[in-house]
Amino acid sequence: MSKHLLVTGANGQLGREIRELSSYFPDYEFTFITRDELDLSDALAIKVWFANKAFDVIINCAAYTAVDKAETEAELAFAINTTAVQTLAQIAKQQGISMLHISTDYVFAGDSCKPYQETDATCPQGVYGQSKLDGELTMLAINPDRSVIIRTSWVYSRFGNNFVKTMVRLGKERRELSVIYDQVGTPTSAKDLALVLLMIIDSPQLQSQSGTEIYHYSNEGVCSWYDFAIAIFKSAPIRCKVKPIETKDYPTPAKRPHYSLLNKAKIKNTFDLTIPYWKDSLPECLQHIKYLKGDDL
Repeated sequence: MSKHLLVTGANGQLGREIRELSSYFPDYEFTFITRDELDLSDALAIKVWFANKAFDVIINCAAYTAVDKAETEAELAFAINTTAVQTLAQIAKQQGISMLHISTDYVFAGDSCKPYQETDATCPQGVYGQSKLDGELTMLAINPDRSVIIRTSWVYSRFGNNFVKTMVRLGKERRELSVIYDQVGTPTSAKDLALVLLMIIDSPQLQSQSGTEIYHYSNEGVCSWYDFAIAIFKSAPIRCKVKPIETKDYPTPAKRPHYSLLNKAKIKNTFDLTIPYWKDSLPECLQHIKYLKGDDL
């Protein structure tokens, strides 16, 4: 019997990558839902929408991700990143179904000197990170069976707004760009993450799991935003000089983690995963972007 998967945030980077991969998983029946179809900032609307529907798995890709705007739109950020997660987790618990929820490296302070493990202390530095952490905590408290929280970092895709597409656009427009070099992490291909989500749904490890577990996932390797920009321009290829600058030279309303490396041993060992190196995943995304219209960048 096929599993019926609900994917929220269907127009986002991860949601659209799952849609692209869905044809390769004929044993799954997919329902994709966008913010226009379901307002996740309205807990009552979520409950009403689910009243006469049944799914086997909820993949919650929806999130408020405007990190800087969150500082002045805290109520909306918490409604989507915390309250909606709580409501979805309650529904998953009541219906006895699995829930896969995406979280972020922003739950950490970003001041570590070694990759963060799932058990390390959290300390968000802004509204966005706090709203995502509170979403995690409420899901863990409700604790639906066969469910996971996956923290990730520096997500990019051919879809939506992200660093790769911004660099491609600006690199074509300008001769020189200044990019921060003292924030380090790992770029994550949304396609790679989408594939992992779809692969673990039917895994024996997840089916035998009681309650909710936290896992970390990003591509392998490490770089700064400066290094990432250099790699993008080399792969594109784009002739644009990149000047390294410090975080203090590019002030933003929200504080960014200086260190976002995630330890992925748990997810690799649990699900027997081999994770691609970030530089190996980047060219495929750039190849797709080449064929997008300029106004899509």
